[in-house]
Amino acid sequence: MTLTWFHWALLSAVFAALTTIFAKVGLQGVDSDFATLIRTFVILLVLAAFVMATGKWSNPAQLSTKAWCFLVLSALATGASWVCYFRALKDGTASQVAPIDKSSLLLVAAFALLFLKERPSPREWAGILMVGAGVVVLGLKK
Repeated sequence: MTLTWFHWALLSAVFAALTTIFAKVGLQGVDSDFATLIRTFVILLVLAAFVMATGKWSNPAQLSTKAWCFLVLSALATGASWVCYFRALKDGTASQVAPIDKSSLLLVAAFALLFLKERPSPREWAGILMVGAGVVVLGLKK
């Protein structure tokens, strides 16, 4: 079976959920910033091995300036997201932190509309707004 974007997105959701559970347990007695550093180091090693093993390594100097710029910006945003996420997860419950973190879905839709000129259909907007409503409900104090 060939995996489509949808299958990869579902797998991403599964691994993101496992990330939260594993991190919540792993953060016990550990500074959240230090834990983020360890996590990042492990990711670097695993991805480097994966890229090498699959023959996907290419010369980074051949990337365009635009590609470098946006990949660096993406990395900085990812790092900031991870630091904030681990700090929230350290003190909050996984079932509250993760849904609020996923409110990024609403921001992605808005940013994609503004900057990438993507135009979700009314059905897609309805789904995005329902997810947003779910985030609000889950984020409310009990």
